[in-house]
Amino acid sequence: MDTLFIHEKAEVQTSFIGNRTQVWQYSIILKGAKIGSNCNINAHCFIENDVVVGNNVTIKCGVQLWDGIVIGDDVFIGPNATFTNNPYPRSKVYPEEVTKTIIKNRASIGANATILCGIEIGRNAMIGAGSVVTKNVPDNELWYGNPAQSYGFVATER
Repeated sequence: MDTLFIHEKAEVQTSFIGNRTQVWQYSIILKGAKIGSNCNINAHCFIENDVVVGNNVTIKCGVQLWDGIVIGDDVFIGPNATFTNNPYPRSKVYPEEVTKTIIKNRASIGANATILCGIEIGRNAMIGAGSVVTKNVPDNELWYGNPAQSYGFVATER
């Protein structure tokens, strides 16, 4: 199967979307977003213009990816995980540029985790459900809590 599936109730404005990717109902992907191959973007997701999503990524329901977020390959983002892109948000005051957030290959982010902007989550790292990540997470580490901190290492094999 080398086809793209876009549910009839999704709105996909971008033409940069890979083969075998599935976009489910009530999701919106804006014109400038770049989405890789073999991704699964579940219902009720929103992906802004300046977002890059790698290959083989799963984005569960209720996730919003704002400008400046880069997702590597083989990443899992759990339901209702929250991202930010402005460290000092104010109504009707817009930053000149958004703060980048990088999620490296094979990282996993648990349900309802909050990832502050400017954070880099390392390769194969795992973020526990409900965690608030305020610092960079090194490769192969397990982080959880509020604020999240390291509690050990993640095996590098699947």
